[in-house]
Amino acid sequence: MIADILLEVVLPVFVLIAVGSLMQRAFNLDLYTLSKINFYFITPAAVFMSMYLSEMSGKLLGTIVLFYFFYALILYIIGSIVSKSFKFSKGMKAAFNNSIMLDNAGNYGMPISALVFKGDPMAASVQAFIMSMQSLLTFTYGVLSIQGAKLKGNYRSVIIGFLKMPVPYALLLGILWNVLDAPLPTFLSMPLDYARDSMVAVALLTLGAQIMKYPLRFGRLSVYISMIIRLLVGPAIGITLVFALGLEGITAQALIIASGMPTGVNSSILAEEYQNEPDFAAQTVLISTLFNIITLIGLIALAKSFA
Repeated sequence: MIADILLEVVLPVFVLIAVGSLMQRAFNLDLYTLSKINFYFITPAAVFMSMYLSEMSGKLLGTIVLFYFFYALILYIIGSIVSKSFKFSKGMKAAFNNSIMLDNAGNYGMPISALVFKGDPMAASVQAFIMSMQSLLTFTYGVLSIQGAKLKGNYRSVIIGFLKMPVPYALLLGILWNVLDAPLPTFLSMPLDYARDSMVAVALLTLGAQIMKYPLRFGRLSVYISMIIRLLVGPAIGITLVFALGLEGITAQALIIASGMPTGVNSSILAEEYQNEPDFAAQTVLISTLFNIITLIGLIALAKSFA
C-alpha cells in the first residue's frame, strides 16, 4: 500500500510542485495572475461542482462543521500554550497560531483528495467544505489576530475582504443547486467541469512557483515546533474527533487526510501583507510542505484503514 501511495499520490503531487518551482526559476512567472485565476475561478468552480454533485446530508454537513470547529479550537489552545511557554511576542503568537491553524486545504489539499479518492464525489465534497471553512477562518481569525497584534484595528477592511471572497458564494450556490435538484445548463456545466479538471495541475504548479519566492533555511526552532504540531498533532486531533463524532468510511478518511495538510501559503501572504514575522511564516510553509512528503504517506495509509 505504501508503495502505491508513493507512486500514485505523493510523487505526482511533488512532481507538479517541482515543475512549478522550475518554471518560476526559469521564467519568473506572474504569480499575481496565477493566484487570481486559482482564487477567483478554478477553486470556486471546483467547490461549486463538488457541492452540486454532493451526496452529503444536512446532518453530515453539521457534523463536519462541528469537527472543524473543535479541530481549530484545539489547535488555537495548543498554539496559545506553546506561545506562552516560549514567551512569544503578540506578533509572533499571531504568526505561530496562523501557521498551525491555517493549512493548505485548497491548492494542495483538494488535489491530494482528488488523487487519493480518484474523484469520489463524497470525498471531493468533504474537502471542498473543509477548504471553504479554512478560507473563512483565514479571512476572519487569521486577519484579526495579526491586526490585533499590530494594533491597527481596521476591522472594516476584514469585512470587505471577507465579502470579496468567491469561495463562500460558490459553496452556498452549490448547496442551493443541490437542494433544489435543479439542472445545470450545459453552457455553465461544461466550463465549470473544465475548470474543475484543471485544478490539480494548475493549483500545484502555482504552489511550486509560490514557494520559490522564499529562501529555505533550517535554523529556527519555532518553525520545527510549528511543523510538528501541523503535521503530527493536527492529524492526531483529527483522528480523535473522527472517533468522538462516530464518523466512518470515506468521510472519516477524507477528514483525517485533510487534518494533516501542511501550513497554507495564505499564512505567509498575511504575514507579508501586515509585515508580521514574514520570514517565520514563509519558513513554516516551505518546511512543512517539504516534510509532508513523509507524513502524508503514513497518514493516507492510516486513513485507508477507516473503511
